[in-house]
Amino acid sequence: MLIDIHSHVIPDRIVAAMAADPDRFQARIAGEGAARKVIHDQGYVYPLFDEFHKVDAKIEAMDRKGVDISVISPAPPMFYYWADADLALEVAGLVNDGVADMVGDKPERLRGMATVPMQHPDAAVAELERVVREYGFKAVEIGTSIEGAQLSEERFRPLLRRASELGVFVFAHPYYVGAKSGLESFYLTNLIGNPLDTTVMIANLMFSGRLDELPDLKIVLAHGGGFVPYQIGRLVHGHAVRSETHGISKSSPKELLKRIYFDSLVFEPQALRYLIDLVGADQICIGTDAPFDMADDRPQATLDAVPRITATERQCVCCRTALKLLREG
Repeated sequence: MLIDIHSHVIPDRIVAAMAADPDRFQARIAGEGAARKVIHDQGYVYPLFDEFHKVDAKIEAMDRKGVDISVISPAPPMFYYWADADLALEVAGLVNDGVADMVGDKPERLRGMATVPMQHPDAAVAELERVVREYGFKAVEIGTSIEGAQLSEERFRPLLRRASELGVFVFAHPYYVGAKSGLESFYLTNLIGNPLDTTVMIANLMFSGRLDELPDLKIVLAHGGGFVPYQIGRLVHGHAVRSETHGISKSSPKELLKRIYFDSLVFEPQALRYLIDLVGADQICIGTDAPFDMADDRPQATLDAVPRITATERQCVCCRTALKLLREG
């Protein structure tokens, strides 16, 4: 069995809402048929592939890639972290109900992941509780930052604590909120900016003591954890020699890293081998990032290329780790 923990959707409910009232949702649907695309006032523009919102197209793509189950998560432009409380909660409701619609069509092949209006913490907790109660979701997707605010900030602690209490794992996914200096060209906002944002997020969670306070919280990092695995030694050394890094958290970043989960999306067999050796295959899941162009369309071949991968390691990455997170194994 192969389970994809990182597969995006934009459900029909929110597509219809944006088409009907582009001013309210600050996004519009342009073009016809296969040429349709989504244009956000914030600056995002991307094709509205059938796989984003049509269950049959998602299943067809999964079959082509050898994926048995996908945990479908909202595409990051659906976060709407800039919106006021009314709009943010409306969008989250439309998206989450739409994800539930898709899962309901193919419950044997799909699992749902929620989005919540993080900029309004009370509403975020309420929406998380609703989707768990009504749909049994086992996962919530959260941006690595919330319009520039770090997830380690005190105001986001209630949501993280509630996720931990509910047994819901957090899938941390970066999203574009404006080009950083030096990343304006060559798509570096994604190629470097996304893994950088993940690195900044997890370092803040480590050094702020948030991970110490929430020992049962399960966090999955997209894109193989960004630069964190490769630079973990630097974080460990800094924690030992700099008072700023151990003033709150007494836990070594290396120990905290063992609690974190990762997807497999690193595009380099040696890098995935290193990640397996560093944290263990039981902390890694397949992630494809479908259907964006930065996706891994051949996840089975990705594993085939990993040097010295064992049958046990492969089983963990393919499905055992995901089943543990979904509480199905």
